[in-house]
Amino acid sequence: MNNKKLKKYKATDFEEYLKEQLKDKKFKAYFDEYGKQLEISYAILKLRKARKMSQSELAKKIGTTQSNIARLEAGRENFTVAFLNKIASALGGNLCVSLEKREKCPC
Repeated sequence: MNNKKLKKYKATDFEEYLKEQLKDKKFKAYFDEYGKQLEISYAILKLRKARKMSQSELAKKIGTTQSNIARLEAGRENFTVAFLNKIASALGGNLCVSLEKREKCPC
């Protein structure tokens, strides 16, 4: 048996992590291009975890695979409004979409 000590990791606050990453110009350019998709993906992940539901359980409820949910939550899957609506419904939520002038947009 290996006696090496296991490295302990501190949990990272996503908002703090994102703030740091956005200082990198390459990362910021990528985030500006795909940021909304990543925000939606993260919102799905948070809501699923708040509902104490596994990726497999969510996938079964909406008729897809666990791997599709994993890709979606990682921001590597495009999604339609109809698909997002299925997810919101399966998680007991509502899909809300808003188009605002930039100065009025809460994001």
